Amino acid sequence: MVGSMNKSLTVFSGTLNAVFQAAEQFGVVQRDLLLAADLDEAMLRQADQRFPVNVLYDVYASAEKASNNPDLGLTVGRISFLTGLNLQLYMGNICHDVRDYLNLMPSLLKLKGDIGELQTRKQEQSIIVEWKPLSADSSNRRHLSDEVLAATALVFDSLCILPIPIQEAHFSYSRPADTRRLQVAFGNHLRFDQPVSALYFDRKILNYPLVEQDYGAGSSDSRRFQNLFDSEDSTDNFLSRLRRSITQYLPEGEIGLDTVAADLNVSRRTLQRRLRDKGTQFSQVLQDVRLHLAVRYLSDKRLAMAEIAFLLGYSDQATFSNAFKSWYGMSPSEYRLKPNL
Repeated sequence: MVGSMNKSLTVFSGTLNAVFQAAEQFGVVQRDLLLAADLDEAMLRQADQRFPVNVLYDVYASAEKASNNPDLGLTVGRISFLTGLNLQLYMGNICHDVRDYLNLMPSLLKLKGDIGELQTRKQEQSIIVEWKPLSADSSNRRHLSDEVLAATALVFDSLCILPIPIQEAHFSYSRPADTRRLQVAFGNHLRFDQPVSALYFDRKILNYPLVEQDYGAGSSDSRRFQNLFDSEDSTDNFLSRLRRSITQYLPEGEIGLDTVAADLNVSRRTLQRRLRDKGTQFSQVLQDVRLHLAVRYLSDKRLAMAEIAFLLGYSDQATFSNAFKSWYGMSPSEYRLKPNL
């Protein structure tokens, strides 16, 4: 586990709303949960609103009790997967294969808040995706573990044309009385009371190509997603490759010259020299890519602001909004309201 309980840990409203939505499927009245947790429904409608992480645990506990459903986290995981499909489709174009996607996967959980990390390691013929909660207090709780693993399993099986079956699933909590829904979600090879909750996959999936999507079918005035990587001079293969590399690594957060140089299979000095020869520098190209992508992403109203901030490598929606306003003199929300966008 990454750390013990920290009162400064928070989650976004969408993380709580997924629990409310799941509970409603089992007959729980949302207003009752809101009253029990002393939550303001209006605040929950604000996408960038954050709540203490212990509120999430309390809501989960109340929802399980009211629904009499200890498997509630599995349904929340399915909701998280479905509400994130638009982002996943973009990820399928940014990443080339499962190996690329695994590099970005730890950053994806930031969209939920301070709940934990997904870490990947190799073991003989397996790839192991481990759930590491930020709060030690949550390690033996089913809900969040089931949610994260269920969403991860669904995402993995949607990435490629070839299916990605789960070899084995480990859980840090004790074996429940009824494991039927866990078996539906993760297969029959389940192990409980493990040091860490994790999913095991065959190592050969690393080279599986991701399904590419044509986002030209989105809004009527949007161009194909592949055109995001075109340079102003279509004959300049170097700048096209550089921009594609930057776009791929942006969701990881901090992106540096060394990372991109390694991806392009050139030295840091060679990359700097080639940029200098073209009268530019890395920081300028990075900003140009962000400017271009921001406008393109905002044209797709299916993408939430937090998802756009993630794709552009910003730590949160507010940071992205401030940067965008410095570029265009208006907030991303105001820009999105422009006619003919």
